[in-house]
Amino acid sequence: MTNSTAAAARGHHELNRLMSLMTGDEKHGPAATSTLDVLRVLYDRVLRVTPATADAPGRDRFLLSKGHGPMAYYAVLAAHGFFGEELLAGFGSYDSPLGHHPDRMLVPGVEIGSGSLGHGLPLAVGSVLGLRAQGLTDPRVWVLIGDAELDEGSNHEALAYAGPAGLEQLHTVVIDNASASHARPGGIAARFEAAGWSVASVDGRDHEALYAAFTAPHPGRPRAVVARVAPKS
Repeated sequence: MTNSTAAAARGHHELNRLMSLMTGDEKHGPAATSTLDVLRVLYDRVLRVTPATADAPGRDRFLLSKGHGPMAYYAVLAAHGFFGEELLAGFGSYDSPLGHHPDRMLVPGVEIGSGSLGHGLPLAVGSVLGLRAQGLTDPRVWVLIGDAELDEGSNHEALAYAGPAGLEQLHTVVIDNASASHARPGGIAARFEAAGWSVASVDGRDHEALYAAFTAPHPGRPRAVVARVAPKS
């Protein structure tokens, strides 16, 4: 299975144009833009999933736990052909499939319904265990979470389990825009390292650094990438 570079990946200017079609949730604009570079690198160069393989057992799974403010996610999915861009202008309206939180039953390419913080990483752990139970060891599971989600205990239970369990198929990207209420000794990366994860901390807007961190080998361990994102001025 090839990744979605088979689709015509669009540049940053075009993605910004697609995002501009969605209005009515401006308060979550920073939450969306903080994820755009990570999503672009993942869907352009890393994830092995296309519109044609969105239901294939061997696809990679991407779980957006940071589901509030999903405009960047919708823009990237539209850019890669999961649905037509004409849907974007109806974002958040009564009869639109594109809600303020993604709905896996309504939006092609979406793996989970999200928006309630703290659920994505536990669901990703369960997804990897489910794939293992089916003998599917090649598909990778990626989950994108926000740093504030680490205030939720469910995430700590999941990451504490995943390391000792050796869930190599699991990949977590943490968007660190310094929005968490509670600091962790040593920072976010140290929390994952203490649980036995392979960890990298990079500039969340540097595409080459992100790509290198996403594709680094991590045999026998889950992978966490902390993407530091300063607010755009």
